[in-house]
Amino acid sequence: SRLGILIVRHLKRLERVILGYLEVSDGPEEEARLGILETLQCTIEHAWPRMPCRLPVLLKALLRLIWDVHTERGSTPEPVRAALLHGATQCLILLDRCSQGQVKVLLEGLHSSCEENRVLECLRKVQESS
Repeated sequence: SRLGILIVRHLKRLERVILGYLEVSDGPEEEARLGILETLQCTIEHAWPRMPCRLPVLLKALLRLIWDVHTERGSTPEPVRAALLHGATQCLILLDRCSQGQVKVLLEGLHSSCEENRVLECLRKVQESS
């Protein structure tokens, strides 16, 4: 937040850090993943003009996170899972806004190929966002 738009100077390195944290579960409380989702949201809000070129990589990572959270059957409590799904969905909505609806276009085909209710619910929220 403090850097504001100046975060664009560090986007390449920050993107690698964000992707690394999103890929790996860090235990039942998922503090690192929840924190990195907040970081990503803040980054998207402040550096929105630079996000469309990072859309493919971030979209893939967020969709993988949603799928992993849905399919993992570990010791993660349900409220933590819900918070992760909510955070990832919020990031997708922000990415969609700063890319003039590109996320919605890219997600259109997933509805027909996915049968998992929790994943579909996240996708539906993105599609219905304005």
